[in-house]
Amino acid sequence: MPRTSVPFKVRNVSVEDNSDLMQCGLYRLLPSEGKEVVKRSTHVLQYLHMIPLDRIGTPKFYRELSRKLKGIKYPNIIYPVSDEIAVHICPDKDDARNYYIPIEPHLFIDFSDLIAEVEKRIARLVDRYEEPQSPDEQRRILEKCIDEVCVVVSPAGKKTNGRKGISSFFTNIRGIAVANSVWSRRGAVNLAFFNGSLHERLKKVFEHLPLDGHRDKIPVTSFELRAIRYLMVRDKVGLGILEPFIRDPYIEDISCSGVGNIFIEHKIFESLKAPIEFESEEDLDDFILKLSEKIGKPVSFRNPIVDATLPDGSRINIVFGKDISKKGSNFTIRKFSKKPLSVLQLIEFGTFDYLMAAYFWIALREGMNCFIAGETASGKTTTMNAITTFVPPNAKIVSIEDTPELQVPHPNWVREVTRSSGGKKGSEAASVEMFDLLKAALRQRPNLIVVGEIRGVEGNIAFQAMQTGHAVMSTFHAASTEKLIQRLTGDPIRVPKTYIDNLNFVILQNAVRGKDGKLMRRVTSVSEIVGYDPPSDSFSYIEVFRWNPENDSFEFTGNMNSYMLEEKIAVKRGIPPNKKRKIYKELEKRANILKKLHDSGVEDFYELFRIIARIETEGVI
Repeated sequence: MPRTSVPFKVRNVSVEDNSDLMQCGLYRLLPSEGKEVVKRSTHVLQYLHMIPLDRIGTPKFYRELSRKLKGIKYPNIIYPVSDEIAVHICPDKDDARNYYIPIEPHLFIDFSDLIAEVEKRIARLVDRYEEPQSPDEQRRILEKCIDEVCVVVSPAGKKTNGRKGISSFFTNIRGIAVANSVWSRRGAVNLAFFNGSLHERLKKVFEHLPLDGHRDKIPVTSFELRAIRYLMVRDKVGLGILEPFIRDPYIEDISCSGVGNIFIEHKIFESLKAPIEFESEEDLDDFILKLSEKIGKPVSFRNPIVDATLPDGSRINIVFGKDISKKGSNFTIRKFSKKPLSVLQLIEFGTFDYLMAAYFWIALREGMNCFIAGETASGKTTTMNAITTFVPPNAKIVSIEDTPELQVPHPNWVREVTRSSGGKKGSEAASVEMFDLLKAALRQRPNLIVVGEIRGVEGNIAFQAMQTGHAVMSTFHAASTEKLIQRLTGDPIRVPKTYIDNLNFVILQNAVRGKDGKLMRRVTSVSEIVGYDPPSDSFSYIEVFRWNPENDSFEFTGNMNSYMLEEKIAVKRGIPPNKKRKIYKELEKRANILKKLHDSGVEDFYELFRIIARIETEGVI
């Protein structure tokens, strides 16, 4: 199993019960945000008692994180993820990465013996229940079984679960339960509430107490019951040690590069390291084998590479075995937000501006074909998700993906995903590729086909769809418009050069560094494809928007010189040739509408879609 090794020496504090912590001076000194967190999660206050605050300082508490926190060089912050999980972003001045420490109920407490006993008792109950058909049902049955085998007792002598509280004798025994042992290189300690001999003594005490039908149950405090529930659900239903990272909405990527630490990419604090590490290849392989089986895509030496989707929609890639990964097996999880970022939020983050958004609006409204290009993790899918709000609200959309990432607000949305033949054990289902789904989509009369990513022969079908009048939008890996055209016309895609002008415009997006060194995602260029010239074997295109890195602004270089706006969209809107430049007034009008909506507090992805739909239905534009 992986080891958790916090980056500081933990103070040796004897704690009888977490409720006692609420009477301490540290609790009274906490700000209101901190008190609110520790009331819901008393183990966070225990954590504060045990870490060296005199050395690292008292962390600041935040209910929610803001992108304004990005500028903090050495953050010392705690924020809640759920009632069971909080996160401490802890500075490390000796490394480029700071620490990401999940604060879970068991962080400094070893519950393994107690959980083993609970599992033993639960094994006698499982035959009462039918096989669970979903994770939620599995969770419900497991929690019910835990409640059946445990009884809550109170060291304070209060009545719990219909029985009188335990005497002060029990409290005294509980008070000696804290045992210290050196746990890691960094001096972390392991505090065991239930070591073997103590557990036996507690059982003997419990045998002589008034029973009320609880003789065969395991005595636990309310804190211990909560921790047991969390740990067993985390490990049996969830993804074990990865669960805090999966549940944190601020995490974008989780990666293990082999033996060593787990690393994450945070939306606010960028690259961080978790204090969870695999010390041996055997531990790592064992963890990955169990993980792959849990997600229904088992890896093996014969099938060492797996791509899969986790229950929450995250994408996972696993590479198994040292023979192909020299540092040991590795995995990467790419997380996706439950609710997409809206166009107005991306404008707020500086990805693009109002005028550029208005350009996307009018282009997609008129059925123009668009590719969003850039390197990995440049925000291509995020931008594509956001601008789907500009597609006419009554449109039928068909999306085609390897891994479900897209989130489209339109009610008439057909979502299709590829299938590999190497799925669950015993499956004889044939594989279904992007190429197959794209061919099928052409028979479904869509107004727009959205392809998650084009990287092979499906690109040829996408251009045939454009050629027959279907609007297509997709992401693509390319560093520039020139490279995009070269990849499209070369192997293995081989789109005929005369078809390239069916692609109306290309959005180029990149991850760039600001003057402060922080990573930013910016649309660095928008270009319109004009056409292909056979005699010179060259392509012509016009750059209509350009990012200026000097002042982090956007220039409308295509103002009064846009081929797509004047020669395609103006014609579709019935504007006479001698008045085609009226289209630029329309662009400004839409930019002003977006700004007014933003100023009025509109940001939500679905709310923006509803407002734009109403604006178009009522003929405002």
